[in-house]
Amino acid sequence: MTSARLITIANQKGGVGKTTSAVNLAAALAADGRKVLVVDLDPQGNASTAVGAQHTSGTDSSYEVLLGDRTAEQAMQPSPDNPNLFCIPATIDLAGAEIEMVSLVRREFRLYDALHNGFLESHGFDYVFIDCPPSLGLLTINAMTCAEEVLIPIQCEYYALEGVGQLLGNIGMIREHLNQQLHISGILLTMFDARTKLAEQVANEVRSQFGAVVLGNVIPRSIRVSEAPGFGKTVVAYDPSSTGAMAYVAAARELDLRGDYVPHPSTGAIGVSPEIYAELEG
Repeated sequence: MTSARLITIANQKGGVGKTTSAVNLAAALAADGRKVLVVDLDPQGNASTAVGAQHTSGTDSSYEVLLGDRTAEQAMQPSPDNPNLFCIPATIDLAGAEIEMVSLVRREFRLYDALHNGFLESHGFDYVFIDCPPSLGLLTINAMTCAEEVLIPIQCEYYALEGVGQLLGNIGMIREHLNQQLHISGILLTMFDARTKLAEQVANEVRSQFGAVVLGNVIPRSIRVSEAPGFGKTVVAYDPSSTGAMAYVAAARELDLRGDYVPHPSTGAIGVSPEIYAELEG
């Protein structure tokens, strides 16, 4: 059994800071001395760009790993910004993977089989962050069968909880049928603008709905966070003294110090009470 924490960063709603959170939490932990792997399962390859991984078409990537044409070892690249940070990149080839995987044996467990075959243990990873596309197809299902923890970024803006009920339903379904260990271990508030009442209201609403699973540290709106991917870097590497970088460092340390959040029995199997679950789905 691997000692690495495997965390899928998920939200079916786009533009909530999913990829940004995945790569910056990974970079912050790597800068703190943890050995971290980012697995990019989004065909756009934004996570690969941010950690400085090559991901032009034809590069060994998560696409070949899922199809069984390459091992995780062969596809993995070191980040040029940190010797503790590694990436299995995504290329545009991944866009067709879901169709190609339909007929494969153990199609929902291709990533699990690729990583849990001694690869993680041999490299001694402390963390694996899996960035998946904003949809529930085979790529996201592979991410959720491979990991035990789900971290959900929620932006502090209008309609913040839109679609979260559906996400919880999908997590519950995967837990019931494919991965009994899957649960929500963290909710990260992103795009927080302290100048507006709305951001504070949304943060309070999320905390009242989800309780202690919500991380205490929030990620502010930051120009530097938006700029960093244009330079092929995480904000932690691009401008470590910026408010965005320091916020991600603080959130990463909180995630590390508190360990895997274990939900109270009253909140149900996935970490959300049945009442909240019903309300969000409604």
